[in-house]
Amino acid sequence: MLGKEDFIRQSLELNLFFMRIMKEHSFFLEAGFTPRDADLAKEGDNFKDIFTKLLAEAISLSNGIISPMVKNSGELFTKYTVSAERASEFYTGIKLNTNITKEEEEIDARCDYRVSRELEAAVRNLNTRAMKAVRALINYKTEILDGMLSCKLFTVNYPLLIDHVRREAMLYYNMLYRLQKGIEIDMAREAVEQQRFWNRIMAEHAKFIRGFLDPTEETLIMTANNFAKEFDQLTAESIKLNDCISDVVEEDLQATKKIRNFKSQATEGLLDCKIRSIILPLLGDHTLREANHYLRLLKIFSKRV
Repeated sequence: MLGKEDFIRQSLELNLFFMRIMKEHSFFLEAGFTPRDADLAKEGDNFKDIFTKLLAEAISLSNGIISPMVKNSGELFTKYTVSAERASEFYTGIKLNTNITKEEEEIDARCDYRVSRELEAAVRNLNTRAMKAVRALINYKTEILDGMLSCKLFTVNYPLLIDHVRREAMLYYNMLYRLQKGIEIDMAREAVEQQRFWNRIMAEHAKFIRGFLDPTEETLIMTANNFAKEFDQLTAESIKLNDCISDVVEEDLQATKKIRNFKSQATEGLLDCKIRSIILPLLGDHTLREANHYLRLLKIFSKRV
């Protein structure tokens, strides 16, 4: 049974990571529509605002609660996040609240707090509202994907990208559901399942980057393609494994470090206008944070091998 302290900490750490991810998914979807689908774009903007407010609330509850490991992992924000938000806001004309990012950077991560009924109730209430919002966002993503696959809707985002962000939302929802039911999320015990999920995500990131680069960026395209092949192979290997600690943790760890470094350099290159592409800088930073999140999980898994 999940204790109150772990429930509060795990909930807030999960929300701080995924609420920002959901907020940015909404932003990317909004930016991808043509004028014909202004209503869908507006719906995406509404989701962006909902998750912005939820994230602000999660930040306000997190002082002294989250672990230094999570705050320092680079999964909540990076040195590029604010600049990437400002640049992407400039390119799209869609408003982003960079003050929230600055507030998140200032969270006091001591993991030193008193459990109170009020705090537990506030976190539980936040989780409930987050689940409602994520469920609605999943339906929105499903509507977009179904429209694209039936040729009733056009967006500059790939159908695979829509499916990709929907799977991430479903993972987030399922983890929130478990926390609300008092089920402990022990990532080390779920290593293989997490590796299967995140190896596939890393492979798809590489494929998206490959597809969004200008055709003249041949070297970067080749590098992204090599990462796609590597993580496709790692995904296949993790699928073959039984539900036990994976023998390929070290291999996953080294591959994820490499793609993390690639994403970091790419984000910097996008911000410095040194890469020809149709990649929003925030998308680069977004995928970088997800790689950092997976790296933290892999470090946990490696201690159990």
